[in-house]
Amino acid sequence: MQPFDPIAMEVFSNRLLTITEEMGITLVRGSFSPNIKERQDCSVALFDYKGRLISQASHIPMHLGALEGGVRTILRRYEIDAIDDGDVFMCNDAYLAGGTHSPDITLVTPIFWEGQLRFFATNLGHHSDVGGSTPGSVSPTARTIYDEGLRIPLVKVMRAGQLESDILDMVTSNSREPEDRSFDLKVQIAANERGRRLVLALLENHGLEQVEKSIEDVLTYTERRLRNRIAALGDGTSTYTTYLDDDGFGGEPVAIVVTLTVDGESLTVDFEGTGPQARGAYNMPEAALNATVYYCVKTMLDPELMPNEGMSAAITITAPKGTLANPVFPGAIGMRSCTAQPFSGAIIGAFNALLPEQRQMAAGNDAMPALVVSGQSWRRPGTYVYVETIGGGAGALSDHDGADGTHVHITNSSNLPVEALENEYPLLVEEYCLIPDSGGAGRYRGGLGIAREIRVLADETFFYASSEKTVIKPGGLHGGDEGSNAQIIYAPGMAQEKYLPANQPGTVIPKGTSMRLQTPGGGGFGPPSQRLPEALAADLRSGKHSPEFAEAHYGLTLYRAAIDLLDREGIGAR
Repeated sequence: MQPFDPIAMEVFSNRLLTITEEMGITLVRGSFSPNIKERQDCSVALFDYKGRLISQASHIPMHLGALEGGVRTILRRYEIDAIDDGDVFMCNDAYLAGGTHSPDITLVTPIFWEGQLRFFATNLGHHSDVGGSTPGSVSPTARTIYDEGLRIPLVKVMRAGQLESDILDMVTSNSREPEDRSFDLKVQIAANERGRRLVLALLENHGLEQVEKSIEDVLTYTERRLRNRIAALGDGTSTYTTYLDDDGFGGEPVAIVVTLTVDGESLTVDFEGTGPQARGAYNMPEAALNATVYYCVKTMLDPELMPNEGMSAAITITAPKGTLANPVFPGAIGMRSCTAQPFSGAIIGAFNALLPEQRQMAAGNDAMPALVVSGQSWRRPGTYVYVETIGGGAGALSDHDGADGTHVHITNSSNLPVEALENEYPLLVEEYCLIPDSGGAGRYRGGLGIAREIRVLADETFFYASSEKTVIKPGGLHGGDEGSNAQIIYAPGMAQEKYLPANQPGTVIPKGTSMRLQTPGGGGFGPPSQRLPEALAADLRSGKHSPEFAEAHYGLTLYRAAIDLLDREGIGAR
């Protein structure tokens, strides 16, 4: 490995990160739809002309797959001299353009320096609807990708600086929210343009030769650092199995099997044994699988590792064709994030067997609980589509409790504030809270899940709710208890109240009806009997545990010790 200046490399890598963060700020602040503007369901990255990732902002880990897929599709489809300065490419299709599902639309802007293509600015926005048979363009019971909205192969939405209005109109006309799509896509073009100008300023200041040398240093350092982390594990193999609740059409849980093999400084991640391709939309396209693996490796081996091409050089990923991990066209893939979460749990479970206890993690909620609501807009003509993913409990670690009410693994979007939701849509949030007793008991407890209950204020409202872990609970580690299951409840507290299965298709519900989604809690770490009385007292004080739960799961002796502490404070158990 060539010697390099580590301080200069750190400064340069942060300069690249600043460019992507600036692109992300432009995208979020300029967007029109709540899904990007409020929830920040979007990502940005820079690639070089070889298609190598050189910097990704801290947004959604899953999106890396689609951003990389879009750039590499360009390089496969076009000769370099067929790409012009001022072109902007657009795509979303998993089978034609390396996407992960149809609502995620990727835009790629080539960056030229002195007449030569040198870099690509990219971004991705999750658009709340791109057509198809179901609002939101995602349904667990979709059988093929044709059910999931408009398929966009690689096309030029700008050609030599001129907007291709016909292409834009084709995309927007296939959405239930055409105005939102038009504005957001134009903001995506602007975000890439911001990145292009910042890269050109970098080249102007430092020159192409120095910039390219610094990039090589950063990529080489990242690869070397990850290889060192892998080698430190020691040669060995670990296999872990978890399950998807079902494949979208009920039936038995579907196995997710991962085997990690460490050979020197190389890591193989193999999914042999994973269940067959889903009948519904739970299949994982290649881009989604790769992004999930890279996230897990970074999380478990080196969380501070810079996200660039150097991450992937030491990792080999294999998955049998025709399985959940490697579907055959035209298998539906819209629910791929729901599948990626238990895939992440399986990979992390396999890493636990290779790592010392202090670096292990109990299972998080390992789900992507989601709501999709659609009906007549009260703000403008036409329909609205509200899409939200809800956090849950994170798994406990060896030295602290799991985080409460958070997205885990490959989703990293924000929540939609209640005020913004009620201002934008004819919906009323009845309750939005942490769920007491949902985190698994342990020396360190799992994080708490979230309850989100929404009442519709207009007739003919389509409502869909889903979550994994309605059947299988998130597991504890080293004697820690399991976290709670997810639950979907129709008309809670009313005569019509009923619990719904996770993968029931959306339905039209009458005005005044509520739906409640309760997300899973995380697993606990270590025996509950080893929890400190002060920690249990804090949970009782805050209402995170009820007295009944605390006594049943932590034992009478520990419970009484916690109560004594509260009595001294003059609080008592709630």
